[in-house]
Amino acid sequence: MSKGLFLVGTGTDVGKTYVAGLIVKKLWESGVSAGYFKAAMSGNERDERGELIPGDAMFVKEMSGISQLPEEMCPYIYENAVSPHLAARLEGGPVSMNKVKEAFSQVKNRWDYVTLEGSGGILCPIRMGDEELWLPDVIRMGGCGCLLVADAGLGTINYVGLTAFYMKEKGIPLKGIIFNRFQPGDVMHEDNLAMCERLTGVPVVACVQEGDRDLRLSAENLKALYDEMTEE
Repeated sequence: MSKGLFLVGTGTDVGKTYVAGLIVKKLWESGVSAGYFKAAMSGNERDERGELIPGDAMFVKEMSGISQLPEEMCPYIYENAVSPHLAARLEGGPVSMNKVKEAFSQVKNRWDYVTLEGSGGILCPIRMGDEELWLPDVIRMGGCGCLLVADAGLGTINYVGLTAFYMKEKGIPLKGIIFNRFQPGDVMHEDNLAMCERLTGVPVVACVQEGDRDLRLSAENLKALYDEMTEE
């Protein structure tokens, strides 16, 4: 049975995809079968034929070196850099949970370790209208625990604390925190790390610095964070 880990961000542009690339790279280089999945990607560019390019999927593939095809990584791709529910309103093609589950099932049947990435922060709306979907609905689909990706800088205590408390309230398991753009020796970054651990009771399992091409976490400790996946 395949194992999964879901990456949740404290917000937009905190570096979830960059961290996902490092995680999948670490797994792949350790010799395990590793794949990636994201239900909906917004803010994508078009190629010379006018086709949308799944930017996050391409980034993870190029950084990690995995053999997975980008078109297998994400069932919904939007051009506008807004939340999926609004992108679908502007462009058409709202997210269907049935289609997401079907695509995800194919991925987890092919790869032993699947790293899932969320859209935006924990309260990101995925679909509104006749059917209502939020990011926690997608997280529960995978039936696995989460890592919280946060920027190491100013404001992160509040962002991490509120996200962790919301996840606990909703029964979403949080297994660890990864600080992105961390600067060793920076008094604020070091204090933010300690305060977030104290506030949430959850460990910071790794710190990522600008330009890192390797995750500062052993492959064995990383694999230990993954759970056997059961669909909701």
